[in-house]
Amino acid sequence: MKAKLTKAIMAVAFAAALTSCKKDKNNIPENPGNFVLAVTPIASTGVADYLVTASSLDEGAVSIIGNGVEQDGTYRYYVTANNKFFSMLYGQGNPGAVTSYDVKDGKLNKLSNFVSETVQAFAPVNEDILMLKIPRTINETGATLANYYRVNTNNSTAISGEGTIDAIAPTGNGEIAHFSWIKQVGTKVFAPFFSIKNRSFETDYPDFAGIAVYSYPAMQLEKVIKDTRTSFIGRYFVDGLGLVENGDVYAFSSSVAVNGGVLTSTKPSAITRIKAGTTEFDQSYFYNFETISGGYVVTNWIYIGSNNFIANVTPKAEKGAYVTGKQLAVVNVADKTFKLISGTPAAADIQTVTTNNYAPNDGKHAYIGFNLKDGTTYVYKIDAAAGTAVKGLKVEGGLITAIQHLP
Repeated sequence: MKAKLTKAIMAVAFAAALTSCKKDKNNIPENPGNFVLAVTPIASTGVADYLVTASSLDEGAVSIIGNGVEQDGTYRYYVTANNKFFSMLYGQGNPGAVTSYDVKDGKLNKLSNFVSETVQAFAPVNEDILMLKIPRTINETGATLANYYRVNTNNSTAISGEGTIDAIAPTGNGEIAHFSWIKQVGTKVFAPFFSIKNRSFETDYPDFAGIAVYSYPAMQLEKVIKDTRTSFIGRYFVDGLGLVENGDVYAFSSSVAVNGGVLTSTKPSAITRIKAGTTEFDQSYFYNFETISGGYVVTNWIYIGSNNFIANVTPKAEKGAYVTGKQLAVVNVADKTFKLISGTPAAADIQTVTTNNYAPNDGKHAYIGFNLKDGTTYVYKIDAAAGTAVKGLKVEGGLITAIQHLP
């Protein structure tokens, strides 16, 4: 499984950069606050994440050595909803624990813990967290189904609802619709997908983008939006949709469909739009990312407000199905502008860039984690207007995997 392999590589590389850390040698005290960071400890084998709090992302330091709340099991993923922080175990196909927290007096306060199936996409919808467990093989007989589960965030002690959906129907080509992520748009659930024919995530249909539109909470498939100007939207475990203030939805494609072990899409990395109140791609709008950026592709993004995204980008020659760009850029989808951000570490010095990050939605700033090959780890503050990044909070003892904020 790709997520397991990625974390293992990260941990081994980081361990090589540092000597082993011991809790009794920590000189950094607790840092109570409302920012929550998930950190994977330095180790050469699978280890559990720690959650730590911080009072600021702009300055100071925080350490998991002797601090933090250890999670139950490895390979955790995180989402914030209804003023709560949810820690979800990826169980490698087995059920895993879901734990929720809030913050009291600057420290994490555990609210609930229950067991859920391992899922591949999840997001807040109304007052729920909607989770999808997606098949990777087509059944020889009978329907090929995806399972969905609902967790009510007001009473997050168990699954509050569940059901199944047809995993083949959205593609219309006989392959599985593997949802890259899900997002609430108005009263509907938009589920962009990539078409796969087997567990290697390969496809015979690389040159279209599809979004399945479901009712909620019934999860009835109402429509499939398709566009042949790009390849699929988002990437595995990557949210390729951005909902802006006026209700428009923007979608990015990295153009990384694969068949026979090679990239096969003929379409450019690009951004498309679905106008507010509609369920069609806007044919009058097309942001050719490769052309406007001068040769980059977009691999991830975070919306910061005022039509601005901070995007992870990589040169087209270096793109791949699981490549996360180590350079950052400011992308304004309304003006179709692109600006590389200065002040981040050199790509050659970066081990990983955190993909679950925080933005205060002021249209100006984002906070992105950088885990460096020399063993240091920092949160960088991004200034979209200036196109610059400034080193902020230092994190000791591991790699940042998520940065969030709770009131």
